[in-house]
This record gives sequence, structure tokens and C-alpha cells, in this order.
Amino acid sequence: MPEVEDTASSSGAGELPEISSEITLFGKYEMGKLLGCGAFAKVYHARNVDTGQSVAIKAVSKKKVFKGGFMAQVKREIAIMRRLRHPNIVKLIEVLATKTKIYFVMEFAKGGELFTRISRGRFSEDLSRRYFQQLISAVRFCHSRGVYHRDLKPENLLLDENWNLKITDFGLSAVTDQIQPDGLLHTLCGTPAYVAPEILAKKGYDGAKIDLWSCGIVLYVLHAGYLPFNETNLMAMYRRIYKGEFRFPKWTSPDLRRFISRFLDTNPDTRITVDEIINDPWFKKGYKEIKFQAEDFELKGDGSQSTTGTDCLNAFDIISFSTGFDLSGLFNEPDFSVRREQFVSEEKPERIISRIEEEFRRIEKVKARKRKERGVYLEGQDSNFILTVNVHQLTENLVVVEIRRREINSGPTNDIWGEKLRPKLVDIIYDPVTVNASE
Repeated sequence: MPEVEDTASSSGAGELPEISSEITLFGKYEMGKLLGCGAFAKVYHARNVDTGQSVAIKAVSKKKVFKGGFMAQVKREIAIMRRLRHPNIVKLIEVLATKTKIYFVMEFAKGGELFTRISRGRFSEDLSRRYFQQLISAVRFCHSRGVYHRDLKPENLLLDENWNLKITDFGLSAVTDQIQPDGLLHTLCGTPAYVAPEILAKKGYDGAKIDLWSCGIVLYVLHAGYLPFNETNLMAMYRRIYKGEFRFPKWTSPDLRRFISRFLDTNPDTRITVDEIINDPWFKKGYKEIKFQAEDFELKGDGSQSTTGTDCLNAFDIISFSTGFDLSGLFNEPDFSVRREQFVSEEKPERIISRIEEEFRRIEKVKARKRKERGVYLEGQDSNFILTVNVHQLTENLVVVEIRRREINSGPTNDIWGEKLRPKLVDIIYDPVTVNASE
């Protein structure tokens, strides 16, 4: 079977053509049928050639991403998905790229969209509760990591082969770094029928609160089989949302009425919280706390994470340094050659940063320097060389030093980092061979 070529698309300008089922992506994934499409991406079913595992592959057009100004959104989606490991969140397996496209290789949810299943008829109260418990478990996990989905709806909730719920599509998600000085988010987003009233007020909103409003809408739809706010006239629907005007179907139990009403409270300050949800009698019935292996991380705005208290790496962070999760090579950045390298050191972070600054000054006049707790940004006087250094604690005694550099007109004869800087740092680079020989 032919492989996907790393060349420009021969289709029309900006188009993302259908991928033939005869194509094998990078010799690893055999492409299958088209599952769905959006503004700048198409999702395909695929099969891992070596293992036979089914996966979903989201193919994103780089040209459309840059032209539409969605580069930051795509980067944020990758950064968020690669770090969220929960049984009820679609897993990002790896990210691949050619010159024209970025490919998200994701866990395949065989059961399809929850929307498709609910469109065939409403769920029983017990089944609604089961799916809602899984939804809240995942949302609670996201919020504890500083991630707010902002577009929760049945179309973005998938079902696996065991009919368990999986949240997908983090394209509109926000992270804590996007919060404004007033403590709120301000970007207008979401799907009209699921949007919270405070978003309509355009005064800023709490990401966690609007997610819980959407969760309330989802629960209503699961139980009733239709939307609580549904008008053909959009402005009429917004007026009803803003006032909180809706009715329950006659089959809704008193406990469920009370529970849903707590979600669809137009006042975000008195709206139900995650802790209140977990302890609610209706919710708790048959609920089993999901146990999974995950470190307590806070997700930062650039998609990186730091553990509470110390900046240490867990096993998944170490894996994420591999090329499969390196975002630097996925996007074309004109005029710069962006390169990335890591090395391990036994030195303290402050010492490493000082040494790199010191050696940088010996070969370049520093035009800009921005220091942070465990990193530094250095720019040469002529802006021809930019170096970003970040230090991550690996173990109690070892750190990983991540180097990102951009060189204009760089080449074999002009490798500032490789030929001038790195050789000066050999004494702080950890070499296990040397260590073992000296013991």
C-alpha cells in the first residue's frame, strides 16, 4: 500500500482531500473510512498495521490552521489532550505531521457519539445517572488540572465498545493561564443551546461554572430526550436561557428535578459545585469512585505541567519528551529553524541556567534576557539566535534540561549551539558511562 507523502497537497487551495482507504500513514496506520469533518479537520477510522488496534485519526490542514488563525487553538488542544489521562476522556496516542497536515492519533470510540444514541429515544433515569456519573468524573478531573472544556454536549461525548462515556474535542478548551486579572475568562464560545447565561452577559465567566451548566443541559437531554432551551429563533432561545425559563417533562422524579435545577441556576455564584454534585443523594446512588493512576498536576498555559509543590516529572512527562509529543516540529515557522534538545544533569537548576547565560554572553551580545524560576530566554544582539532553557526535576538528584533554539540562516557551518555552546557545558551534562567507570 502507498504511504502518505510528506509533500504539499495537490488538491485545491486550502482543501483537505479525502484520504484513500488504501493509504498507510507513515507505514504505521492503515487509513479507513471518513468518520466526520469540521472547518479545518477530518476524522478517519484507521488500524495500527503492527498491532491491529483501531484508532481515530484527526487530519488537520496546516494551511487552514494558519490562514484561519487557529494555530494557538490546535497547539492548545494537543497540549491538553496529551496530558489528560482518565478512563472517560479520549486518549491522545501520538501526534504526527507532514509538510501540509497534522495528524492526531487517538483512541477509537467504537460506540460513536452519545448524540446518535439519545436521538433514538430518551434514557431511563438509571441509565442517565450512569452516564452522568462518568461525565462528572471526567469533568472533575479536568477542572482539578486547570482545564475547562467549554463545549460539553452529546456530540462531544463518545461511547467505547463497552458503552462507557468518553469526552472528546478539546478544541475550545481553556486553561488557567487564560484567566484575566479579574479571575474570569472572557472568550465567547460554546454551542447556543448549551451556553451558560453569564456568557451571554459578556461580563466574564468562571470556566468551571459554565462547564457545570452544560453538564446540567446534557443530563436534561439524556433524561428528557430533548433540550430544555430550544427555539427556532436564536434570540428567543437566548432570552429563555438568560431568564432560566424551562419546564421538566412529567416523568421527572422530584429528586432529579431538584438536582437539575441546581445546574441550571442562572446565578453562577449559587450554582451547584463539583463537591456538592459528588455528595448529592441522586448522584451518589450506585456511584463508584473511579480509581486510576495519575499524578496531581496543574496544567499551565503553554501546555506544560508542574507538580504541586515541586517541579518534578512523572513517567508520562518523561515519555512526552519523545518526538511523538514534540510540538515544535508540527508547525511551520517562517524565517526560523526551530530545534529542540534535552540533556540530563546532576547540577542544580540555578547553576545550569547561570552557566548557559555565562557561555552565551561569551559568544553573543545579549539583546534580551527574561529569567524565570527554572528557565531563561536569551536573544542575541542581532536577533539571529534565540535560546530558551527550561529545567525540570527528574529525580531527587537529576534534572532534565530542555533547550529550544531558533537560528536564522543556520546551517552546517553556523551551528552556534552545537559547535560553540554545548561543548562548553560538557562538565554539567550527566554521563552515566563516566559515572559508572569512576565507581
